[in-house]
Amino acid sequence: MTPGIPGFAPRFPGVTLERVQSWLPTIGRAALVLAAVVALLVVVSSLLRWKAPRVHWYLFGFPLLRLRMRHSWRYLCLNADLTGTDRPTTGQLGPLLVKGRPIMPVLPLLTRIRPRSFGATAVILLHPGQIPEPFVNAAEAMAHAWRVHAVRVDARLRGRVRLTILTADPLTAHRTEAAAWATDPPRKPAAVTSHPTDATTEPVTPAAAVPTDLVADVGHREDGQPWVIDLATFPHWLVTGATQSGKSTLINAAVARWAARLIALVGIDCKGGMELAPHAPRLSALATDRAEAADVLAQLVTETQRRMRLCRQHGARNIWQLSERLRPVPVVVVVDELAELYLVASRADKDEALRATTNLLRLAQLGAALGVHLIVAGQRVGSDLGPGVTALRAQLAGRICLRVNDEETADMTLGDLYPDAVEAAQQIDPAVKGIAVTTADHAGWIRARSVYLPPDTLTAVINSTAHLAPALPGLTPPA
Repeated sequence: MTPGIPGFAPRFPGVTLERVQSWLPTIGRAALVLAAVVALLVVVSSLLRWKAPRVHWYLFGFPLLRLRMRHSWRYLCLNADLTGTDRPTTGQLGPLLVKGRPIMPVLPLLTRIRPRSFGATAVILLHPGQIPEPFVNAAEAMAHAWRVHAVRVDARLRGRVRLTILTADPLTAHRTEAAAWATDPPRKPAAVTSHPTDATTEPVTPAAAVPTDLVADVGHREDGQPWVIDLATFPHWLVTGATQSGKSTLINAAVARWAARLIALVGIDCKGGMELAPHAPRLSALATDRAEAADVLAQLVTETQRRMRLCRQHGARNIWQLSERLRPVPVVVVVDELAELYLVASRADKDEALRATTNLLRLAQLGAALGVHLIVAGQRVGSDLGPGVTALRAQLAGRICLRVNDEETADMTLGDLYPDAVEAAQQIDPAVKGIAVTTADHAGWIRARSVYLPPDTLTAVINSTAHLAPALPGLTPPA
């Protein structure tokens, strides 16, 4: 009898040395085939990463990410204290109340891991008694464990936490130029004044129409979605950013989008009109100092009062419930450098500043339903500018914070709505222009980057839409 392999035969009877030797050629061929397959996959992966990165992500990147997430989930939950328990952690031993940690913690369920073009999304189902805050604090730990760029945690859904997993920073890619904007056909002017003739026989629209013309696509967000400034969702916006942070570029992109719509654009630039001068042909009015700004804002307040009377006369709660013939055109007021309206050096400056800022606050309080919207921008916004700044900020629900030079401005812009976004705003790379932390309709806050509009493209858009600038009562168009 052929002897078996010592120590091996008792467990596997009949396995002899000759039989094992007969298997070696087959094992060798299988190993060669496996090595060839692995080498082929490596070559295909490298080619796809270079030629078709999106295909590479769905075929190779996402399965590996999902594997890392599943493999590290238990260790991550234990180390970051994300576990729950199916039994009480407090018990009574005679007259004593004993508290402790569960010996067998229960992991929250990580489910619905889905690939996306920017990375992946997932949902964590919470156990009774768990709160989302530990998962928000563990976002950085998740990013390190899964070897991704960042993990965004949305804790607004009851009983669950939604994760947005970003494999890379999409905002640091090459900045796109909206060359097609100059070729967008401008709309025909249906009306050239913002105050139509009063009439008592016009019916009121039963339901408010959706003002789609108030949406400006100004760039892209880090989740791959377009970045829009929607004045129907957030009627007024606060934009902060230091010099060379991309604030003017963002305003240029928004104005270029609104320029082709039947919207009245009003500019207030107390730095002599240097920033908003390229938009002058499309503006219905332009104030270049605080005295002019006070007059323009006063006339706009008067315009809102006219619109109030028009809505009251026809039983409408906002201008979008008026018939199309009666409805006045929306007005977007762009205020560049808010601090210039508040800073005073003399008694005369104080009276002038009070008049301008009071009317600006009145527009913020009254304008939303009347089609008057504010885009207020500044390098720095702080409580030291005056008590009216905090009252104004409360009316500006839309927030955009680009790179700023001080923590107070970031906190003033985002802190009252999203305290956790302040740190993200302070981490914006100064070398990358146009990146901002902004409010989003369903995502809370998110990082985004504005599109770059070359000067010649902006000039072409403004000149091709100059005839659409409506005449506002009491205001003179810029020369």
